[in-house]
Amino acid sequence: MKKRLLVASVATCLAMWASAQNPQHEGDNHKNDTSDVFYRHLELNEVVVTGVAGDTKLKNSTAPIATISTHELRTAAATNFVGALARQPGLDQITTGSGIAKPIIRGLGFNRIVVMNDGVRQEGQQWGDEHGLEVDDKSVHTAEVLKGPASLMYGSDAMAGVLILHGTPAPVEGEIRGAVSGEYQTNNGLAGYSANIGGNQNGFVWDGRVSQKWAHQYRNRYDGYVPGSQFRERNGHLRLGLNKSWGHSHLIGSIFHQTPSIVEGERDSVTGELLRGDVAEKTYHKATPFQQVRHYKAVWDNSVNLPHGWLKAVVGYQQNRRQEYEEADECELDFRLQTITYDVRYLSPEMSGWKLAAGANGMRQQSENLGEETLIPAYKLFDIGTYATATRSLRNWTLNGGVRYDHRHLDFHSRNFGSLSGSLGAVWNVNKHWNVRLNAARGYRAPNMSELGSDGVHEGTLRYELGNAALKPEHSVQGDLGVDFMSRYVSAQAALFVNRIDGYIFAERLNEIRQGMRTYRYTQGDARLMGAELGVDIHPIHSLHFSNTFSFVSARQLHQPALTRYLPFTPAPRWTSELKYELTHDGRTLNNTYIAAGLKQYFAQHHYYKADDTETSTPAYMLLNVSAGTDLRLRGRKVAELYVVADNLLDKAYQSHLSRLKYGDVNVATGRQGVYDMGRNVTFKLIIPFTVKAAEI
Repeated sequence: MKKRLLVASVATCLAMWASAQNPQHEGDNHKNDTSDVFYRHLELNEVVVTGVAGDTKLKNSTAPIATISTHELRTAAATNFVGALARQPGLDQITTGSGIAKPIIRGLGFNRIVVMNDGVRQEGQQWGDEHGLEVDDKSVHTAEVLKGPASLMYGSDAMAGVLILHGTPAPVEGEIRGAVSGEYQTNNGLAGYSANIGGNQNGFVWDGRVSQKWAHQYRNRYDGYVPGSQFRERNGHLRLGLNKSWGHSHLIGSIFHQTPSIVEGERDSVTGELLRGDVAEKTYHKATPFQQVRHYKAVWDNSVNLPHGWLKAVVGYQQNRRQEYEEADECELDFRLQTITYDVRYLSPEMSGWKLAAGANGMRQQSENLGEETLIPAYKLFDIGTYATATRSLRNWTLNGGVRYDHRHLDFHSRNFGSLSGSLGAVWNVNKHWNVRLNAARGYRAPNMSELGSDGVHEGTLRYELGNAALKPEHSVQGDLGVDFMSRYVSAQAALFVNRIDGYIFAERLNEIRQGMRTYRYTQGDARLMGAELGVDIHPIHSLHFSNTFSFVSARQLHQPALTRYLPFTPAPRWTSELKYELTHDGRTLNNTYIAAGLKQYFAQHHYYKADDTETSTPAYMLLNVSAGTDLRLRGRKVAELYVVADNLLDKAYQSHLSRLKYGDVNVATGRQGVYDMGRNVTFKLIIPFTVKAAEI
């Protein structure tokens, strides 16, 4: 691994050196350059990110932030929203079949990641690895990934980072805008549609969206069709508000309803075939066992322009309900979670190079157990945190720092948690080609109710879990070093990080069996994560792009024997490569037409949690993908977008190291364990946008 990393680093440095030595660069006029590198310059110099305290240009952000554009989201082929984001270096996903996925940032996930959607933190069931993200992927316009401890603005649970999802922006004054889109995938027959429309008349803004998708069982070369992998999803979203000179006030409501069946991976003891029950392979109807996941959300988002700055206030209500059925009419588990979140902050304008921000946020939460089975007891939680930050601009330097204090009360054993966290960083804009950024942050996470109070069978993990009421909060200290290089023909990025976590919480096995299950109890120790993310994009001519990324993370528990040395769910090292050729620009009928071919190389993962066969090693594998896309024009106006993406073109049989289905029953006929991931899958997407001026109605 070190040798591969060294080779990639040397290759990147050589490419950057060769580009810097080219004297042609110095006299280039970039204003009229429409190549992709020009947009990369714009991304650093003009794109504003919100993952820090106050709007900040990406080039001046001291924290490591990745942005995912609308085009990247539209051209990604995935069966769930997290899969569409997981192509980014440092971002991975834990999957349970094709319908359920959870984000992983630099080797950490679950309650160590905060997801911000519609301006509030998404509160569902982050603690469970078999629970997905309750977000309509079609409602997300762009996304930001803040890597590393982000407790400064977001409080407890943001130790690994923050995923910020931005909705569709309001149309300009006097305009009605919308789109209708459809999608079909060949492997699991996924069919979906989404329709949205919004307008802006005299500052009154509104928009609405409905989305729906269905999928039958997916297939692969080894297992055929996988029973229980079908799912259905229905979503709705509505926004009403005012955009005025004094600021804005928006009311937002959304409904998410997903019905995923559960892949059990049970096999015939003689043939080794998956037990298929009485449900047809290509049916879109649910099969038992299955889940019903409903998420309701209401948000009131306000911003007021003050004489010297802005005052923002956001309050939200969420209700998350997860039901699990063993039979069609027997609800075994019924968990309801209600959350009220609040966030008030003041942002100052730039004054003599200074920008200040201060605020308070938190939540009030209550859970209920309404079913026959109980894993964690009902609880009430109150959380509040206050923070202040300062940013100073000095010529080609940007300095940023801040502090925060959090307090959380949990009625379970009347526990109270509190901590001080902070960050300090700097960005050096060396010249028009080079940026260097350095950041240090202290993060904090209070133990969740599952870790404190579990006492029951956790079906999703096939074990009996015991909480530990004596657990203390986790604290982390992370350092980041990043270097960006941009030129006419080459752009490159390199990022290194080290993260030390004191009191890292994990589950260890006890030498006992309860209700026929292996028993695990939560405990804590110390951990260290370190890794790197590298990327280089070479574009020797206007229409040709050759991009490569490499990322890896080493995640270890300190002072542990060999069997428990490595943290579970550590992503395998990954290298991606794509060659893209742009065929047309400003064409009469076809516009922005491109074709692309890419490779995804996942290296072997031999660093895994070995105790009690909790995890196993995963061999290396490579996937070939091809794609094409174009805009369709009629009379000089875009009337449609069309994309075709073929994933796993060679129909490779593989298992991701982060797939939970990897640990199903052994096939006695072949000796292979678990269920394999999806085989060849071709995705077709059609988007039909429309815009109407109010004067035309």
